[in-house]
Amino acid sequence: MIYLDLFLTFLQIGAVSFGGGYGMISLIREKVLMFGWLSEEELLNMIAVSESTPGPLAVNMATFIGATQGGLLGSLIATLGVVLPSFIIILIIATLIHNFLKYKGVQAFLGGIRPCVVGLILATAGTMLLSVLFAFKQVGDSFSFDIRGAVIFAAIACVSVVGKKLLKKAPSPIILILISAYLGMVLYGIGA
Repeated sequence: MIYLDLFLTFLQIGAVSFGGGYGMISLIREKVLMFGWLSEEELLNMIAVSESTPGPLAVNMATFIGATQGGLLGSLIATLGVVLPSFIIILIIATLIHNFLKYKGVQAFLGGIRPCVVGLILATAGTMLLSVLFAFKQVGDSFSFDIRGAVIFAAIACVSVVGKKLLKKAPSPIILILISAYLGMVLYGIGA
């Protein structure tokens, strides 16, 4: 039954999500917590790992969550579920409709979806910020400021700003991830 739940859940997420992986995070979070597949902290760690590994964020998350729940077969089923809707839609568009974006209705639809996607991404970022820096998971929780998380956040922000000023371009995300990992090991302890 877990395999069917994984497939249908990620099929639904893939079918109703716009804006790529970041737009899907809020839906993935809702479903994963609803099913009890991961805790909030495990999900945040999963997001960090998914962003750090090559490939699309939503596919990585589906693969990792599927693997935690159903092993190799679970990862394959969850990944298939999340990519199948996009694959079918693109296949239909590519075969049936040429110059799809020239239609005013399509442009209006996409123009209306953009603010929603931005809102979902900002809400997810806010939720993650509250969870990571203030240990605030849900309404009613008390705030507990995490100074180590704030130091890492501030350090990455400073490296990014200084890098842009000195190099005239944004620092490589890989460098920022490595700095974050190093600071995490130092501030939180490697085995903690």
